[in-house]
Amino acid sequence: MIMKSRLLKTVRQIGWYNGGWYALAMLIGTLSRGRWSLYKYRLVAQAVAREPLCRGRGGTIEVRALDALACAAAFSALQRRAEVIAARYRQGAQCLAAYRAGELLGFLWFTAGPYQEDEVRARFVPATQQACWDFDVQVFREHQLGLAFARLWDEANRLLHARGVRWSCSRISAFNAASLLAHRRIGARELGGAVFVRCGRWQWTAATLAPYLHLSRDPASFPQFRLEPPCSTSNR
Repeated sequence: MIMKSRLLKTVRQIGWYNGGWYALAMLIGTLSRGRWSLYKYRLVAQAVAREPLCRGRGGTIEVRALDALACAAAFSALQRRAEVIAARYRQGAQCLAAYRAGELLGFLWFTAGPYQEDEVRARFVPATQQACWDFDVQVFREHQLGLAFARLWDEANRLLHARGVRWSCSRISAFNAASLLAHRRIGARELGGAVFVRCGRWQWTAATLAPYLHLSRDPASFPQFRLEPPCSTSNR
């Protein structure tokens, strides 16, 4: 009953199409006892904003850039393995974290790219130097109705705009209703989508972007997606 209630709630939030994929992912995972997994991503881009989203609000939320040591300490209880965090920093990624009175509210990562994904085997490459890649954006559930998400993006936009970056590309789980809504609110535009099915060392990929179909049998084999942001240099 709990699983059925969770499924129906998610379907209402993400719609019947993505809800069907979500149900399939749950079914595959359950029948295979976790040996098989399915991921469905939406690939999007949002303009780097000049004007702050918070417009003077959220002053009690502090956003910090974390170095590798501080990040390892902060993420120790967040199901992010130490080797995953280390691999992100080796790729030149940066982590911004939002705090209020010492409490971690959420975080986001970004890199100039290309970025080697750590949830599935894939590489995402922004097609221009005016674009970057953001990933693992999360605000904890009890803070999702506040300004933590906007404060994180205000600081990220400030840093990126100063570096000449005008677009930030990312992948969002099609099953994450909160993330889909949050990105929609900041004007994210869809670039494509991809589905990954994994079982042991095997991975099957189907996408709306080249290479469209891919079969991976080991970690050295993965699809590479070149992401072209909208042909505009204007900011929102």
